[in-house]
Formats: sequence, structure tokens, C-alpha cells
Amino acid sequence: METKHNYETTDVALANLQNMGYTIDFNIAFDEILEDADHYKIDHLYRYEGASNPDDESTVYGISNEKNGKKGVFVAGNLSLVEGKKRDIILKLELKYRHDQHVGK
Repeated sequence: METKHNYETTDVALANLQNMGYTIDFNIAFDEILEDADHYKIDHLYRYEGASNPDDESTVYGISNEKNGKKGVFVAGNLSLVEGKKRDIILKLELKYRHDQHVGK
């Protein structure tokens, strides 16, 4: 299921995701994902680029745990600035998301 939103800002995307039950802030609680990364998936992915500067990019991820149903958000500016395991896991989840979109899951 592909999710596309035309939100004007990341704040609007976050508010809508919160209304859909994505209440955990994984920027703070990322250890939950680290402990069980194989059971997490990206449900919603929204990229936002500033109108005047492409470097003002941010990405909002709606992420859920397939095993226990926990849902939350992770927000990244330029993903290349995210370090270490966080970056590796987010990239892995994003590749899985893109694969699933391509095969129609």
C-alpha cells in the first residue's frame, strides 16, 4: 500500500500520523527499534523539501512493529547526517518499504 501525502509541512504530517495512532517519538525512543529492528516496518513515508533550499529536506517516517503493534514516528533531516546504527536501520527499513511498494504488498 503506497502512501502519498501532500502535506505542506512536516508538522502537518506529524499531526496526521499522530491522529492515526503513531504516538511514539522514535527519535527519542529509538532503542525500541534497535532491540527488535526486524519486526519494524515503515507504513508511511513523507519527504519535504523547503521551497527555497533543497538542503532544507526532512523525512517523516510512520513506523510500526509488526509483532506488538506499537506505532510511532521518526523524523530525519538529511539522512546522511544520521549516524551509525540509526542510519543503517532506517535505510534498511526504507529499502524494505520501497521493495514492498514495488511488489504491491
